Amino acid sequence: MPLSRPGQAARRLAVVALVLATAVGCGDTGALEGAGSTPTAQEPARLWPDLTPASSPAFEIGEVNTEVVKGVKVPGGDIRRVDPVEIVRAEIARNPGEYDGEKAPYRDTERRMADCAKGPGRGKCPVLRPYYRDLTGDGLDDLTLGFPLLPGKTTAVRVYTVEKQRLVQVMAWEDALSGVELAGRSLVIRSPSEVAGYEYRLQWTWDRDQRAMLLTHDEMLRTGPRKHSRRPSASPTGPLSPSPTGPLSASPSVSPPASGG
Repeated sequence: MPLSRPGQAARRLAVVALVLATAVGCGDTGALEGAGSTPTAQEPARLWPDLTPASSPAFEIGEVNTEVVKGVKVPGGDIRRVDPVEIVRAEIARNPGEYDGEKAPYRDTERRMADCAKGPGRGKCPVLRPYYRDLTGDGLDDLTLGFPLLPGKTTAVRVYTVEKQRLVQVMAWEDALSGVELAGRSLVIRSPSEVAGYEYRLQWTWDRDQRAMLLTHDEMLRTGPRKHSRRPSASPTGPLSPSPTGPLSASPSVSPPASGG
């Protein structure tokens, strides 16, 4: 089921604000330029040391997201022998309110599943081509699967592994996608940003203690050219102090599905 993450928007707004603040005044004409004097190294400045540390998160964003996929068998414990279309159909069946009916938000995904007779990635079948790689470090392949949530512009991304002959979903995310990559034992998702010239990059990595893919990096990175500025950006010249008058100014190749399945 597509999951709701109330903290996602708030977290991204915070990242946008930080990037905008640090980007003001940056310029890049493409030519070699002197970096200027090297700033003196400074130790981190701890703010509000008397503030009581929080003991629980402000938002529930589903950091550990795992579930056994019921109704889908794993012949011989080999995830490559599981039909990806069957996996998506099982998710649709578990969440009829999301997919079934004229008012269901992802009704077109359910309707187009009828075009999956020839397998994922063919014709109008919404299930994208599956990819296999050992992400958990047990020497066996795991499955990365995607399918669009129609009629919207969001795509669901899922990662599955096998535990005790059972298919287990160990990662789930929905977003507008710029790209998806498998890097080592991590999954990286790139998504458009509200800020021109930037994109979000989120990385999930297997955690053996939680038995799940955890969101280990959530950042905004520049993708476009820097805007030229006549005025150089300011750099701190002394230790940070409170102000009562204002605010503080290579990866292995991905294994495709076996031919014919």
